Amino acid sequence: MGSVLIIGKPNSGKSLLFNRLTGIRQKVANFPGVTVEVRVGESDGEAYADYPGVYSFNAMTRDEEVAIEEFRSALKSEDVSVVLCMIDATRLERSLVIGLQAQVAAKEAGKPIVFALNMMDELRSSKAEIDVAAIEKELGAPCAAISARTEEGLPELKILLKKVKTTPKDYISNQVTESVFEKAKDINSKFGPKAGLILKNQTQLDRFFLSSVFGGISFFFIMTIMFQSIFTWATPLMDLVEESIGWLATFTTGSMADGTFKSFLNDALFGGFGSFLVFVPQIFVLTFIIGLLEDSGYLARAALICHRPLSWFGLSGRSFVPLLSGHACSIPAMFAARTIESPRRRLLTYLAIPLMACSARLPVYSLLVAALIPSVSILGGLVGLQGFVFFLLYFFGIFVALILSAILSKTLYKTKTDSPFIIELPPYRPPHWKPLLLKSLYNSKMFITKAGGIIFAVTVVVWVLGYFPNGDGELGSSYLAQLGQFIEPLFAPLGLDWRYGVAVLMSFLAREVFVGTLGTIFGIENAEENFVGLVDSLNASGFTLASGVALLVFYAIALQCASTLAMMKKELGNWKAPIAVFFSYGILAYVLGWVSYVFVNSLN
Repeated sequence: MGSVLIIGKPNSGKSLLFNRLTGIRQKVANFPGVTVEVRVGESDGEAYADYPGVYSFNAMTRDEEVAIEEFRSALKSEDVSVVLCMIDATRLERSLVIGLQAQVAAKEAGKPIVFALNMMDELRSSKAEIDVAAIEKELGAPCAAISARTEEGLPELKILLKKVKTTPKDYISNQVTESVFEKAKDINSKFGPKAGLILKNQTQLDRFFLSSVFGGISFFFIMTIMFQSIFTWATPLMDLVEESIGWLATFTTGSMADGTFKSFLNDALFGGFGSFLVFVPQIFVLTFIIGLLEDSGYLARAALICHRPLSWFGLSGRSFVPLLSGHACSIPAMFAARTIESPRRRLLTYLAIPLMACSARLPVYSLLVAALIPSVSILGGLVGLQGFVFFLLYFFGIFVALILSAILSKTLYKTKTDSPFIIELPPYRPPHWKPLLLKSLYNSKMFITKAGGIIFAVTVVVWVLGYFPNGDGELGSSYLAQLGQFIEPLFAPLGLDWRYGVAVLMSFLAREVFVGTLGTIFGIENAEENFVGLVDSLNASGFTLASGVALLVFYAIALQCASTLAMMKKELGNWKAPIAVFFSYGILAYVLGWVSYVFVNSLN
């Protein structure tokens, strides 16, 4: 049996349908050079491929262009037997644009197409109607009325797909048209739902979320909850991971004789790499919260709310999504910035993204905040002090990014005219919990696989340098100590000794390596102590508040990610800007870190 290609516009419920059809039997593949992904899965012997959502075959971004090219290429394969086009019945005209274009492409490739009219439950709740039979006749292709959320019509859709795949030539459309925009408008006006009924609830909510007063208040409240939850919600999972690693370390090495191999397991594997794994739950929570905002429809409203204030700093409302995505990872954030209409604002967004507190900074922030800030509540117990400091760190990165963008937009990148800001507001919808959980788990897994290899390699190198030439208990005379003492004068102005200097130096490969490096160093120093109790080790080492603040400021600004630099080079086409950003951000981070250290010390 041939596979089914699924295509449709964003926010049409396409991904939810794919999850309903395939369950967890799926995998994700990236097209070369971009973040565009196609998900493939199987169910009951049927194969499905879910292509990225696009509004039209007239691509506006490189990602859309690649997705359309890959879709057209897949249509030529003999393994593909049918195209399933997802139609948002509440946004019929917009959905039919891509649907009619897909119909033309399927006709040219000799493939049948089936239309799935989704969101039927929302139509009923809005007391709106749609003439499915008339639309099917007008399109000249089979249509199925479904709700991916409630699974209404899914059994009938599966039966229809099998029927079409059995005799595909009987379902190749002969009513295609090149005038897709006029055709989509005509079908919607004749047989689609009345726009007033559909937009009624959305308008009522927009009056609140987009109002000049309550819109700003709700935005600040939602963002505060988001950053607070990253620390608070993840804590139980982090404790569980830490306890599990500690138990596994004791179980594995408890009965082993002292020696090189036991030291390697304790200090490099469990002490170093284990310290990194403790912070993975925060990646899961961050991805889940961002997905929640996107699925609910609020993310587009947030971009609209942010347009005016962001424009003061030379950015666009569309910069909000890349900047928010940058809190997960700078790589997909830079891809998201391709949708920004203005080349100038797009460049400024590229330069601002590295200052967002990405997931690689989470382990560093979490470790230092846990070591420096007591776990107490403020504001009558409503807010945890550690979570509040976490919010301030995120806000600090955003603040620095905005200030730098404003300076650059009024100096190096000053212009009198710019492209207009245009954005589509999707309907408000309850989130799709299962896809959200699957996506969060996938991103957590990718974070481990992407950063895990580098971190493990660094922890092994650190362990080797710290163990030799004299073995356990002789860290002060090790190769690592010699390296640390050589670079210690550079970090002494920040109140940091050689151990932290080595961790900072190693983290230039990837920020999160800082935690694993310190875990290995303190593991070698305290071989008999808790393997992953890194916070206790920092506190016992005489680590001061002033030094901790200096480190936090340094990591909030310094660009210590080789992947981000490579991505920036690819987007801008040369190494000039990435190299300039690397050194300028590094110098700024060191200077502000030193200022912070002196200021905090002066308060004592």
